[in-house]
Amino acid sequence: MSSCAIRAPCFTLWSSPSNTVELANGKTRCVVVGMSNRSKNRKPLQKGRNLSIEAIQTVQALKRAQKDQPSLDQEFQSKFKRLLKLDMIAVLRELLRQNQCFLALKVFEDIRKEYWYRPQVSLYADMIKVLGSNGLFEHVELLHSYLKTEAGGLGLEIEGFNAVLRALVSSNHTKLAMECYYLMKQVGCDPDKSSFTILITALESNGETGASAILRQDAQMYYGEDLEFLEEEEMVQILRESPSKAA
Repeated sequence: MSSCAIRAPCFTLWSSPSNTVELANGKTRCVVVGMSNRSKNRKPLQKGRNLSIEAIQTVQALKRAQKDQPSLDQEFQSKFKRLLKLDMIAVLRELLRQNQCFLALKVFEDIRKEYWYRPQVSLYADMIKVLGSNGLFEHVELLHSYLKTEAGGLGLEIEGFNAVLRALVSSNHTKLAMECYYLMKQVGCDPDKSSFTILITALESNGETGASAILRQDAQMYYGEDLEFLEEEEMVQILRESPSKAA
């Protein structure tokens, strides 16, 4: 036998003269067959910011098409709507990171129509923060209205609610922040010390002493007469958000 053959569709096979030996009868026989599984040697795809290749391509396509509505609609149909759930969320967060506010809002509105959609307070907080920081206050109000309509499906995300409160007061929406406070209580998410500190500090800074007094009474119901934590929590928040100023 001058050579040996092995059928293995998933592997690459090779042989060379050095892999054969000459027998006493003058014939040669292959003694070594090298095999390599290419799939095991393939390097993993490099993903930027935890984005899949499909998500990255979708973000790029939406940004290119955003100035032309028919093209944008086509990209949504051909790329975005074909993504998996996690990729859709990743696209939304990446657009927020890039301050692509209108695209992010359109993506979010499409996500809300998906059968698997469940409202997340923390996601609302991220969106309100970005839209508010870009001066899109009408859209902040729109998101807040969405949040209220989805009250029945909201989880008890105290950190998420506090993030929404911070985002609202940062964009000077203290009235909406108060509505969010009552929404928290409506869904059974009790405010914590940070919740009261965020709201009371913002209200008193704006001279809204009436609403502040109501919140102070609520805080006393939860934490007793001593509200020293208000000053402590406020200082912790200042140090956390503006370390350079504190230094």
